[in-house]
Amino acid sequence: MKTLAITLPDQLAQEAERAGLLSAESLENLLRERLRMLQKDAPLTDVAEEVSPETMTDEVRAIQQEQHAGRAL
Repeated sequence: MKTLAITLPDQLAQEAERAGLLSAESLENLLRERLRMLQKDAPLTDVAEEVSPETMTDEVRAIQQEQHAGRAL
């Protein structure tokens, strides 16, 4: 088992604590869900990175934008 210490802005820490997001169980669930999302998107990322911007369809651009937005979370 790994113990982590994190530093958060006060307001974010207070809001997360009120929402119950700072418990060990909640943090574990958040991390597991994020890892699932990253693993699910990995094959699409590989394909999207191989396509040059000149040959991208609107659909490929939309997928790439969604991936970038998801990574920013």
